Amino acid sequence: MLIELTHNLTYRYDAPISLGDHRLCLQPRGHGHQRLLEHRLIVSPEPSHHHALVAASGDEIRRVRFQGTTSHLCIEAHSKVETQVAMPLEECFNPLNPPLPYPRGHLNRDLHGALEGWLPNGQHDPSAVALAQDALMGGNQQTLPFLIQLMGTIQDRVKYTERHLGPAWPAGRTLRERVGSCRDLAMLMVECCRSVGLPARFTSGYQLIDPPPADYDLHAWAEIYLPGAGWRGFDPSAGSEINERYIVLASSSKPELTAAVSGNFSGPPNTSSTLNWTIKAQIADVKHDDTAMKTAQAA
Repeated sequence: MLIELTHNLTYRYDAPISLGDHRLCLQPRGHGHQRLLEHRLIVSPEPSHHHALVAASGDEIRRVRFQGTTSHLCIEAHSKVETQVAMPLEECFNPLNPPLPYPRGHLNRDLHGALEGWLPNGQHDPSAVALAQDALMGGNQQTLPFLIQLMGTIQDRVKYTERHLGPAWPAGRTLRERVGSCRDLAMLMVECCRSVGLPARFTSGYQLIDPPPADYDLHAWAEIYLPGAGWRGFDPSAGSEINERYIVLASSSKPELTAAVSGNFSGPPNTSSTLNWTIKAQIADVKHDDTAMKTAQAA
């Protein structure tokens, strides 16, 4: 599937301010099950310095710096991406999908950081452990049945809702509130998977729904490392594995490191700012053009 994307973000300030360093995660991933054919970034005011770097996850991000003062920051990202259908997971495992809990010692050491719990001492949230154990029993301790059961259990216990402000909630709060945004459900699935030995990370990007919604927004889901299949995406908000209608921007063990734009500014006391954005997607083989405009963060 060939998709052309335009993502615009406009920050406006009610007084002249100085922009600090900014980190931009607006370049779609260029490997795996998607190919990046074109990418162009336009920033106003013109940065005094910018450079690309490869993050710990392997995704490419941009760092930009500014000089002088401004009353706005406008960022426009144009991308052309080709997505592909992934090999069915059942065909990746030989002969059977791995039993759970998966032994930590059987994993490449590079993956051990994606097994740490959310709590400061590295332990997993007890409520997420309990939920994972329920899904583990329901899935007969097999990986794929576990993931399907886990997404179904999350949908049964947590009502999806849009929440545009604030960071992703920890698993315990999401289960306690019984409601959560896509990023809250993603973090809940990440924590549950890690507790049974499956490396997991938070992923941000776009989901192109058919028929298209009235409003497009950024979306979040989980990526799980499955021995024999590698990193694969699962969307607990939709209750299924991701497909070619998902486009990855960035992934990390820390959700805040996948934010489309992060940075700071300094100015007069009580300076306020507003954010407006549009996300436009044109899908070559569906022939429609979808636009959305909102004034907050990703759902």
